[in-house]
Amino acid sequence: MRNWLKVVTISVAAAVTTLPAKAETLADALIAAYRNSNLMAQNQAVLRAADEDAAIAMASLRPVVAYAVRAGSSYSDSSGYTSNVLGQVLPVSSWSKNFSASFELSVTLTLMDFGRRAISLEIARENVMATRQALVSVEQDVLLAAVRAYVQVRLQGEIVALRQSNVRLITQELRAAEDRFEVGEITRTDVSIAEAALAASRANLAAAEGDLKVARETYKAATGAYPGRLAALPKSPAIGRSMEEARKVAVSTHPTIRQSQHSVKVSDLNVALAEAAMKPTLGLSAGVSASRSEAPGLRNDSDTLGGSVSLNLNQTIYAGGSLSAQYRRAVAQKEASRSALRQTVVQIEQNIGTLWAMLDVYSASIEASRQQIVAAQAAFDGVREEAALGARTTLDVLDAEQDLLNARASRLEAEANRYYGIYQILAGMGLLTAEHLNLGIPTYDPAAYYNAVKNAPTTSVQGKKLDRILKRGNN
Repeated sequence: MRNWLKVVTISVAAAVTTLPAKAETLADALIAAYRNSNLMAQNQAVLRAADEDAAIAMASLRPVVAYAVRAGSSYSDSSGYTSNVLGQVLPVSSWSKNFSASFELSVTLTLMDFGRRAISLEIARENVMATRQALVSVEQDVLLAAVRAYVQVRLQGEIVALRQSNVRLITQELRAAEDRFEVGEITRTDVSIAEAALAASRANLAAAEGDLKVARETYKAATGAYPGRLAALPKSPAIGRSMEEARKVAVSTHPTIRQSQHSVKVSDLNVALAEAAMKPTLGLSAGVSASRSEAPGLRNDSDTLGGSVSLNLNQTIYAGGSLSAQYRRAVAQKEASRSALRQTVVQIEQNIGTLWAMLDVYSASIEASRQQIVAAQAAFDGVREEAALGARTTLDVLDAEQDLLNARASRLEAEANRYYGIYQILAGMGLLTAEHLNLGIPTYDPAAYYNAVKNAPTTSVQGKKLDRILKRGNN
C-alpha cells in the first residue's frame, strides 16, 4: 500500500511539473510595467513634492511662533599699580564675574497683504493639478512602451519561425538540386544557386534571431523581466468609430492638454500676484522676554520681564523698476502659456489624424498582403511542379519561395503595426491608463498624499498616516 501511494505521488508530481507554463498575456506585461517602472516612481515622488509646496503655501497663512534662549558668562581679572596722595606706588588688582540669561517668545502674523499669500496657495494647488496630469502622461508612456515591447517580441518570434522554415525549405531544395545534378538533370550552376540561397537564408535567420534578442531586452526594460511564452494578442481596445470622435475625446481628456490648462491658470494667478506685490503689507508682531543677570554682590543681581505688541505697515515705494518689470513679465508669460495651450491642442489633433491615417494604411497593407500571400503561394506551388518536370530552374523555385516569404513577413509586420497603432491612438486620446484598461490592480492615488498634507500637519497621527501612504507608494 505504501509503495502504491509512493508511485501515485511521484506520478502526480511528474504530471504537475510537465504541465505547460501559463502563457504571459498582454495584461500581465502591462501590470508588470506599471508596478516596476522607475519613471512612475520618480514622477510620483515629484507629485508628492508638489503636494508639499501646497502645504508650505498653506502654512504661510498661519502665525509664526518662535523662541530664542541665550545664556552666557564673563569674567575679568586685572592687576596694576597706582599712587596715592602721598606719592606712594601701591599695587592694585580686581576680579569680577558676570552671568546673564534671557528668553524671548515672539509671534508674527500677516494681517493683510492684498491676497499675496492666498494667490500663492492657489498657484501651488494648480501646480499640483498640473503635476498630476504629467504623471498620467508618464503612465501612458510606460504602458505604451510595454505594448510595443510585447507586440515586437511576438512579431520577431514569428519572423524567426518564418526564417527557420525558409532555411529548412531551401535545405530541401539544395538536396533535391544535388540529387538532380547527380543524375545529370541540372548543371552545377543550379546547385551553386541553391547553396548561395541557403547561405543567405541562414544569414537572414541570424539577423532575425538578433532582432528577437533586441526585442527581449526592450521587453525587460519595459516590464522588469524577460518574456516567457507569450499568449496571443487580445482583442484591441475600442477607439471610437471615427477620427473626429477620437479627436473630441483627446481634446477633453488628454493629460498634456489638461496640464497646459492648469499652466494657463497659474500664469493668470502670477499676474494677480505681481499686482498684489505692488501693494502694502500689514503685519502684527507680539513678544515677551525674560532676562536675568548675576554679578558678585546681591545688589548687582537683576531680573527683567518685558513684552511688546506692534503693527507694521510696509510698502516698497521705489525698487528701481523691478516690480513693474515683474508685472510685465507675468503678463507676457500669461500670453505665452495661452499660445502654448492652443498649440498643444493643434499637436494633439494632428497626432490623432496622423495615427488614424496610418491605421488605414496598415489595414490596407494587411489586405494587400493577404492577397499577395494567396498569389505567391499559388505561384510557388506552380513553379515547384514545373521545376519537377524540368520546365523551371532552381532559381525560379527559390525566387518564388522568397516572394512567398516576403508576403508572409509583410502581413505579420502590418498586423503588428496596426495593433500597436490602435494603442497609440488610445494614448493620443489620453485613455491609455491602468484604470481605463481595467487591469484590476491597485493604482497610485494622487489625491491620498495631498489630502494628508494639504493642511500642513505636524502631529504624530498625521505623520504615521503619511508614512503609510509613502510605504504604499514605494511598493
